[in-house]
Amino acid sequence: MPPEARTPVAVLGLGPMGSAIAQTFLAAGHPTVVWNRTGAKGDALVELGATRAPSAAAAIAAAPLVVVSLADDDAVGAALRDAGPRLRGRVLVNLTSSTPEQSRRRAEWAGHHDAEYVDGAVMAVPQGIGTPDALLLYSGSEGGYRTAEPALRTLAEQGTYLGADHGRAAAFDASLVSVFWLSFFGVSLGISLAEAEGIKGSELVPFAPAVVSLLPEMMARTAAQVEAGHYPAEDTSISSAYTAFTTLREVIARHGIDTGALDATGEVFRRALAAGHGADGLARLVPVLAGDH
Repeated sequence: MPPEARTPVAVLGLGPMGSAIAQTFLAAGHPTVVWNRTGAKGDALVELGATRAPSAAAAIAAAPLVVVSLADDDAVGAALRDAGPRLRGRVLVNLTSSTPEQSRRRAEWAGHHDAEYVDGAVMAVPQGIGTPDALLLYSGSEGGYRTAEPALRTLAEQGTYLGADHGRAAAFDASLVSVFWLSFFGVSLGISLAEAEGIKGSELVPFAPAVVSLLPEMMARTAAQVEAGHYPAEDTSISSAYTAFTTLREVIARHGIDTGALDATGEVFRRALAAGHGADGLARLVPVLAGDH
């Protein structure tokens, strides 16, 4: 892309993610204006060629594309509170973690100021921004997204537009991050048990791919069964899985390791069994979690 075609960008928020975003824009040749409540966080970016704005409003006034990466929705509201009139005709891409409801309310607010609002979810660590591994999800104004898309591709080639519902990207984010966090606690629990048995956690690592590789297929099968409302016990039933689960809990409890996460899972199993779903496949636990017994 020739330099004259590179969209000027304003980046609001210079934490680890915001700084990575601004640095990636700069490296790609986008004129970049930065703002942060603590101005010193922009020093390194200014040395790389960024322009520091004295206020969020000034940053917004300087670029047609505004990318926001702040701590939470309250911080976004505080940063944009006095900048509303400057948003007219601009594309506002909010990459701050938020709930679907917050995203929809922020979109309504932006609409009142005649801005095209795009909500985004960053499925990457700061070091991954601008690499082939980065994934960003977007929803909201399709016109705004298409306008910003060439610049946003700088951040992640894997950029996916999910639809007009402004809360959809945040909903995808929450759903996928649920998988991540509970997987992390599973990793922690597994290493705790290994250490208690005199096994170093690092000794488990070579065997982890065999376990982790089961997840994508399991997720696909579970999603398909939930959508069909049919839960065949193809590999195992809830009843037999619960038997194996209780044995695992006993092993872990014997070492004095916290079983809170397992106990919560066990309660879901027991609700399913009490509702008569013991012969169903594990996907039947999804509606049980949702309160449909």
